[in-house]
Amino acid sequence: MKKLDTRIGRQAVLYTFSDSEAEELQIENDLQQLGWRFGKGKVGSMESQKIVAAIETLAKRQGIVDQDIYREMHALYHAIIEAMHGVTRGQVELGGMLRTAGLRFAIVRGTPFEKETEGEWIAVAVYGTIGAPIRGFEHEAIGLGINHI
Repeated sequence: MKKLDTRIGRQAVLYTFSDSEAEELQIENDLQQLGWRFGKGKVGSMESQKIVAAIETLAKRQGIVDQDIYREMHALYHAIIEAMHGVTRGQVELGGMLRTAGLRFAIVRGTPFEKETEGEWIAVAVYGTIGAPIRGFEHEAIGLGINHI
């Protein structure tokens, strides 16, 4: 039996990058064996708040976080903002700067440390293109946010 990878950020990035159904199923199988919660989605927008809302909505609908528990929503929000800082190079603003983004994202929640007392963590990985709202005038970007719950 192979040892499962508990690097939560790495798992989120690989899940975001997964292109084939077979690759995606392998990652999902590993995450299920770890007893972790996860989800994946896509969003395109010139507005940062729409990107944040899409990620939050998936997290709530997939049961990754409980919307009635403040610390879970707070941890998710900070992981999203940290990931968006990576995508936008520190300027979370998009539309006001005449920039648009087409992104894939993954959320992974689990226990990456051997000590149970370290508790649960959440990782948000965001990957895609960002640039002027003209086809061909964009480049790849990636961001990763990790926070404890």
